Amino acid sequence: MKRTIIITGGAGFIGNHVVRLFVNKYPEHNIINLDKLTYAGNLANLKDVEDKPNYKFVKMDICDFEGVYKLMQDAHVDGIIHLAAESHVDRSIKDPFTFARTNVMGTLSLLQAAKLYWESQPERWEGKLFYHISTDEVYGALELTNPEGVIPPFSTKASSGKHHLAYGDKFFTEDLKYQPHSPYSASKASSDHFVRAFHDTYGMPTVVTNCSNNYGPYQFPEKLIPLFINNIRHRKPLPVYGKGENVRDWLYVEDHARAIDTIFHHGTVAETYNIGGFNEWKNIDIIRLLIRTVDRQLGRAEGEDENLITFVTDRAGHDMRYAIDSRKLQRELGWEPSLQFEEGIEKTVRWYLDNQEWMDNVTSGDYMKYYDDMYSNR
Repeated sequence: MKRTIIITGGAGFIGNHVVRLFVNKYPEHNIINLDKLTYAGNLANLKDVEDKPNYKFVKMDICDFEGVYKLMQDAHVDGIIHLAAESHVDRSIKDPFTFARTNVMGTLSLLQAAKLYWESQPERWEGKLFYHISTDEVYGALELTNPEGVIPPFSTKASSGKHHLAYGDKFFTEDLKYQPHSPYSASKASSDHFVRAFHDTYGMPTVVTNCSNNYGPYQFPEKLIPLFINNIRHRKPLPVYGKGENVRDWLYVEDHARAIDTIFHHGTVAETYNIGGFNEWKNIDIIRLLIRTVDRQLGRAEGEDENLITFVTDRAGHDMRYAIDSRKLQRELGWEPSLQFEEGIEKTVRWYLDNQEWMDNVTSGDYMKYYDDMYSNR
């Protein structure tokens, strides 16, 4: 069945991988990349698909309700994959209003536009879906009860042959109570509630997923992994919050895109699915792995740049541990991560080292000037 699908935030980190996957895998579908092109949106991420006949880019703010509603009418949209969001915790601490506007009111704008358009169609909800991508941070934090790590009680083929460690006895499950601790996670929790409310109140077909930390190509270098790869390359300080003992569950971004594809086409309406890598790492251990990997790929002695590590004052409200239990997704839809973390880090480091021009354009801001000029008269 031919479909027209809006992917919001498609010029961002996760979004560009989802857009690329859908454009290439489903040539019969029309894929609309709707993105405001904030600092984190970069159309250079999609150079390889921008001329595909089933791809279209629309520069638009998701808070522009009238614009979104008209686009849905004109393009006959029957699916929305909603990724657009302000997502950097440090920025949310400094400017919570922007996060509330984009993540809460922007989501509400999309929901209301979809509701009004889909209700006006003869088939109403049939064949429609509003898919909302959220974060594991809405669940709050887990205790670090196993500070040295233990073999986790469950794993996947991705970790066969080498078990990564679990640093606590509990994990985020889909039925866990929300306890957001930052303005960012509070804004995402609110948007999740609105999505579920539109299903419960109006019958809109919705699905929500909560994912762990992503890494991979095209990530904006304010985030830990691309920032530190670039800093190691240029031998700049590596600022580590606190003692670096905070634990996160990491997932390669293309595995997340595959999960989104699977859930969009085969997931159950009104369900929540957690997406994670079964892959917990302390920040300091990731940083040391990055140093060894970058040093080796640059022909340096492994670990010689560990002197770049600089411990700084911890971030306000810094959650200690996140760990996703994604067995429901594995059990019901057959998805699981494809890469061991070390393999994913090798690929990721190689990509950033091979694409220094991309990194330089992003860190200098030149990419924004180019697209500002391109769209200033449209």
